[in-house]
Amino acid sequence: MVEFRYKTEQELAAWLPPMMADYLKERIAAGEESEVAAAHVAAQTEQLFPGNAPAEGHHVMNIVDGEIVIGTMWLGRPALEARDTWFVFDVRVNEEARGRGYGRAAMEAAERWTFQHGGTRIALNVFGPNVVARSLYDSLGYRVTTTAMYKDLASGNYQDATTLDGTSDR
Repeated sequence: MVEFRYKTEQELAAWLPPMMADYLKERIAAGEESEVAAAHVAAQTEQLFPGNAPAEGHHVMNIVDGEIVIGTMWLGRPALEARDTWFVFDVRVNEEARGRGYGRAAMEAAERWTFQHGGTRIALNVFGPNVVARSLYDSLGYRVTTTAMYKDLASGNYQDATTLDGTSDR
């Protein structure tokens, strides 16, 4: 079983920049334009980490097995969610610890932590390309609430459509 321990100020300072850089890469890989993704990440960093410290109601913790730090769990209450909903903003198992059940153990610990802190619902977002995480969440009983999709038309991979007046759009 894993447990959570709050990151120190030094650990937070080392964790935040690469985590946000990874978040930017994930947004772009999921289809968001680079400039738009960068603007979202900058705004969220300012909102969620004012002065490089977690905003009120946000908890950034090490995932620990015994005395070994095997990853990070960031839980918080999103501004627009119900008071009993907690959100997994980020969960990461260190590369060397992956494939050993720590992701599942961390999510189960997050569920316990959330319930102990007055939450009755836990939510998260997962980008479409992250098939491993999506499979884990499915197996833990998480339900899909929305699915956002896109198709890249720049490659020319689309059907020739006609306009409303019956003429070709090409």
